[in-house]
Amino acid sequence: MKQFVIEQKATMLINQYRLYAADAGGGKQEQIGFAEQKRFSFKEKFEVFSDEQKSSVLFTVQARKALDFGSRYDIYDAKGKTIGVLGKAFKTSLLRSTWQIFAVGQEDQPIAIAQERHRGIAVFRRLWTLLPEVGDFPFFIRYHFDFIATGDQAVVGSFNKTTRLYDHYLLHAEDSLLQQTDWRTLIALGIMLDALQGR
Repeated sequence: MKQFVIEQKATMLINQYRLYAADAGGGKQEQIGFAEQKRFSFKEKFEVFSDEQKSSVLFTVQARKALDFGSRYDIYDAKGKTIGVLGKAFKTSLLRSTWQIFAVGQEDQPIAIAQERHRGIAVFRRLWTLLPEVGDFPFFIRYHFDFIATGDQAVVGSFNKTTRLYDHYLLHAEDSLLQQTDWRTLIALGIMLDALQGR
């Protein structure tokens, strides 16, 4: 089992993410990564670095197509080797955000999905963004995701928002999920669950 803390700081044009290992209780330990993701970019691509000085690349996320809301995203290690594949289930996500986690080279069936835990909150969150003026304020109810294995439907991880006004999250992954996908793929998913929530 592994846990990570993901903290986002938004600027005018860039989302910054600080990534930490977490202990069993969800407390922050050492910082393990730093990322910057351009807001409103048409073709999602961003690099995650080992530190804020950008000393070395930890991994890269690259969308296969521009302006394709159901696009697949490849995750590459520092040497350019594919270590994971993610995809958004676009139709399902219209009412309840759902992402698919694929094993490398096996994209016919995801090994797990990440789905908003509460259907009612998911719908309310979408309505909130449509309200004049109100929708410009941060959504005040914390929302969470469960990682569900496609085989036995077991919950094999989670992505929990830990604050109301700030985008801070705790990512939890069971060993059964980590045995099938690289932990960096799950970190990439956590960043994208924040960065692409409105789409």
